[in-house]
Amino acid sequence: MAEALPAPAGEEPAAPVLRCWNCNASLEALPRPITRHMNCPQCFEDLHCCRLCRHFIDNATNPCADDRAEPPTHKEGANFCDFFRPAIGSCRAGANERQAEAKSRLGALFAEPAGEPEAVPKAAAPAPATAEDDARRRLDGLFR
Repeated sequence: MAEALPAPAGEEPAAPVLRCWNCNASLEALPRPITRHMNCPQCFEDLHCCRLCRHFIDNATNPCADDRAEPPTHKEGANFCDFFRPAIGSCRAGANERQAEAKSRLGALFAEPAGEPEAVPKAAAPAPATAEDDARRRLDGLFR
């Protein structure tokens, strides 16, 4: 969970701020409790969803830590879960950046090398010796 920043000397520590799971916008202006129909005021994503719940465990076989809940298949969509409790620090902006970086590195791994790819000369097909060879060549051509 996200921790509050240390307060300056002589002041009380600031309470952690509830933020959107998608864009990290502050949700302090929204009334409580968070209902199924509430959306983020900045990115308009659903808020009463698994991604904003304190029981949600990303990248787990069973993504809900509450054994009584039956997790929905769409984790970003609004749901009717009775065990929903908003989590402080559920924004996954860093995870999105890491995922994008991993995808770009994977793409670079399989990308064509710089420059023009060399043309592979096609071998001239020898004239079929028999009708059987001709049929075999046509059959092989179907699976290329």
